[in-house]
Amino acid sequence: MIQTSTRGPATLAAAVIVALLAGCSSFNRTSHQLVDAITPYQVEVVQGNFVSREQVEALHPGMSREQVRDILGTPLVTSLFHADRWDYVFSMRRKGRDIETKRLTVYFSGFVLECVEGDEMPAETEFVAQLGSRNAKPRVPKLEASPEQLERYAPKPDEGGATAAAAAEPAPRPAGSYPPLER
Repeated sequence: MIQTSTRGPATLAAAVIVALLAGCSSFNRTSHQLVDAITPYQVEVVQGNFVSREQVEALHPGMSREQVRDILGTPLVTSLFHADRWDYVFSMRRKGRDIETKRLTVYFSGFVLECVEGDEMPAETEFVAQLGSRNAKPRVPKLEASPEQLERYAPKPDEGGATAAAAAEPAPRPAGSYPPLER
């Protein structure tokens, strides 16, 4: 009869427990890196009506409601109790940042713009730069070809002495084929 030692599995279990406990203390040091590596992608959300500084500067007292709507768009909030007030609100939620909210209120006297008040709005270029700031340096492809690259694709003269006009003539079509779609 073969005897097995129960000491081996107990030692192995103790070693595993000690390794796990040692791993817990080092997890605290690298937890931010590990959590950042396994967190799912969070979409940047812009909600509401974006109003730029340029749009606010285009407003002036005496404009009609239609003119204001043409510049700012349809208001996010209109109230039955405050018919002479339009509210434009937008918020931006980005990963790792607080929610940023901007408000603009437009007051009318009848059908004419009376005044505008609210937060200082970002310029359009600032807003676009803020959206693209996550990608610090976007890769922009080179759109111009160098003379050497163009030379590589330049038409080459035929060695048989054929002229360019002869090369430009279309080849005869086989019977039963359709003409080309573009000419």
